[in-house]
Amino acid sequence: MKEEQKTKSIYCYGEVLWDIFPEGARTGGAPFNVAYNLMRMGIDSHMISRVGNDKLGTDLMKQLREWNISTEDSQIDTQYPTGTVIAHIDEHNEAHYDIIKPVAWDFIEFRNDYTEKIKNASAFVFGSLITRNETSRNTLFELLEIAQFKVFDINIRPPHYSIPVINELLHKTDLVKMNKAELRLVLEFLGKNYISEDDAVHFIQDKFDIKEVLVSKGSKGALYYDGNTKYDAPAVPVTIQDTVGSGDSFLAGFLSKRIIGADPVEIMNQATALGAFITSQKGACPDYDLIDFELFKKEKIQDKKI
Repeated sequence: MKEEQKTKSIYCYGEVLWDIFPEGARTGGAPFNVAYNLMRMGIDSHMISRVGNDKLGTDLMKQLREWNISTEDSQIDTQYPTGTVIAHIDEHNEAHYDIIKPVAWDFIEFRNDYTEKIKNASAFVFGSLITRNETSRNTLFELLEIAQFKVFDINIRPPHYSIPVINELLHKTDLVKMNKAELRLVLEFLGKNYISEDDAVHFIQDKFDIKEVLVSKGSKGALYYDGNTKYDAPAVPVTIQDTVGSGDSFLAGFLSKRIIGADPVEIMNQATALGAFITSQKGACPDYDLIDFELFKKEKIQDKKI
């Protein structure tokens, strides 16, 4: 691993929880899935969240420590339980969720010791779900005033979002990541007709002064807009096990190269490869080593150009 890469840290803020599937429970939460895959990529990743003072919370914190993800920035709630989501996969391998509320991660409090950590981090990752409750929402806005590179993974989960809050968050964002459906939804929120991907993205860039926009499109690949320059990355073909966490791993792959200054082609190759690799496994946080991914990437991508 490059020495330069070891020194980079990324903080992910928001929900960490148990996804309850018919076959059993798995760790979950979009920002946590990003943190997990960043760790697998060799990045020093941290999670700011909150769990209950219960067995589910104890088990979750134990799992994070076993995975080498620091728990020192997470909080214990004595009133509310650890977050759970009732999940199922439909016949198209798409996940659907019943997100229980209120739970511990709805009540993340600001701590003074976060200030220096967030200020020195290479990136700060957050989503919209964490804003459903005032406490965690207020903490997020305090952290956004400190963070140097703010990455908004919109991750809209109806009915757990507010259009005015999403609007405000976009104004504070340096890089926004969304899927094609979320791109259309954001335009709808703003009263703008969808004409094309380029038109939609440029509209969002101009309105919110966001230089970098990522659009994931599943089997149709992904787009990265860096100012006026667009990079179009085809999907990496795989046999799908499930799609849970594929967008999160895509973002983790992107950030793992973005923060070390790799060129956009290398960044997007990493992003699409990791998204595909996780989709070919079971669950959002499968057990793998960096070498497993590198071999997969070498076989699938080789000298592919964007």
